[in-house]
Amino acid sequence: MKRQTIKEILADYKKFIHQDITIQGWVRAFRSNRFIALNDGSTIENIQAVVDYEKWDEHLIKNIKTASSLKITGEVVESEGKGQAVEIIVKKIDILGDNFSEEMEKTVLQPKKHSLEILREQAHLRFRTNLFGAVFRVRSAVSFAIHQFFNQNQFFYINTPIITGADAEGAGEMFGVTNFDLNNIPKNDAGEVDFTEDFFGKKTSLTVSGQLEAETAAMGLGRVYTFGPTFRAENSNTTRHLAEFWMVEPEVAFNNLEDNIDLAEDFLKFVIQYVLDHCKDDLAFLDKRFAEEQKQKPEKDRAKEGLIEKLEKVVKSRFKRVSYSEAIDILMNSKENKKGKFQFPVEAWGADLQSEHERYLVEKHFECPVVLFDYPKEIKAFYMRLNEDNKTVAAMDVLFPGIGEIIGGSQREERLDVLQQKMNEMGVDQEELWWYLDTRKFGSVPHAGFGLGLERLVLFVTGMTNIRDVIPFPRTPKNAEF
Repeated sequence: MKRQTIKEILADYKKFIHQDITIQGWVRAFRSNRFIALNDGSTIENIQAVVDYEKWDEHLIKNIKTASSLKITGEVVESEGKGQAVEIIVKKIDILGDNFSEEMEKTVLQPKKHSLEILREQAHLRFRTNLFGAVFRVRSAVSFAIHQFFNQNQFFYINTPIITGADAEGAGEMFGVTNFDLNNIPKNDAGEVDFTEDFFGKKTSLTVSGQLEAETAAMGLGRVYTFGPTFRAENSNTTRHLAEFWMVEPEVAFNNLEDNIDLAEDFLKFVIQYVLDHCKDDLAFLDKRFAEEQKQKPEKDRAKEGLIEKLEKVVKSRFKRVSYSEAIDILMNSKENKKGKFQFPVEAWGADLQSEHERYLVEKHFECPVVLFDYPKEIKAFYMRLNEDNKTVAAMDVLFPGIGEIIGGSQREERLDVLQQKMNEMGVDQEELWWYLDTRKFGSVPHAGFGLGLERLVLFVTGMTNIRDVIPFPRTPKNAEF
């Protein structure tokens, strides 16, 4: 007999009435030795299975416990109780996995509320909770929607290297990759590490971005995107940073900065709308949790709308487009800045904006998503196109409430001489990136792209507040468990 998921049964339960079905899942609750609440991970909803305990072996009944796994075959009937439309009258039951009760007492599988810190310590078990089941189903939907958006818009999906010799950001915060015996690292005559003896014959690291390689692909395929893991060796123990995270990076030939902003806005709205359409049960649960969390905050810090309302507002509103120069004026003249309430005071044009500044613009001044553009060249990467004023570059950041920067991108510098000059000024090795410069020699075209941190988008969509709670197994300083 075919096994149905609980999601498909509940979604169209009328067609299953008075049919025998087989389901498998984990016990969420077992009441009165009669009512089993079973969940298989396909949905946040449980299905109730009703056991006539007088017909079953007493030993079997005693071994059905919370967190046990079961295989049940029975008839679907309309439920006489409240809270569910249908239930299953059990005809056959098998215990697939016992619950070691003594050890379970120490785990997050106990049917009570656990702190997020404890849940992170047991990340291998937290998938079984309602909260993290919802979060990771939403994360899956977000990922699917990303691929769907680009597929519908004629982008080609490419895979860029995870191991690379190029530092796309120029910050040097990279994890080295080697097969050296760390107790016997070869040195050259100058006493430096001899990377010619290493596996790749050169110094290599885990990638911080697939952008540079994606640009080369766009020069032949037109529209491409890469979606994969990236790594930053940044010693940041914040709620917004991970050492390993997933990046979505489209690159489009013939696009300028305005095209890039349009693409970013369309993309974000598509993905959020997809989640609104396809994750209703999980969002309803997360929306309720979000509302309960807001009640615990001081009134001045509470969100003005619920989670679902916030998502719908973003989809419906046009993102406010503001130049960096205008944003600096707003921030410098704000009450927060004048009264010293910013941790990092904004004192002059050229300042690198911090998260608190981004969130002020989004949450207090404009009260909608904001796109900042035309940043000072000194605070942005070498590959961003220099504007005619020779002071700013055609960069753009998309800022979201509660998050700050969610997308960062730019029109790329397609002019070989300007790119070489910027690389010299910023100390970027041209010999190392000879292949990148080559793309500016043979039919160079204006082009643009951006990077989206997947986890920051999932944070926004789920209403979670710590980035470690939207990736299955977080990698952070001093933490590589699981």
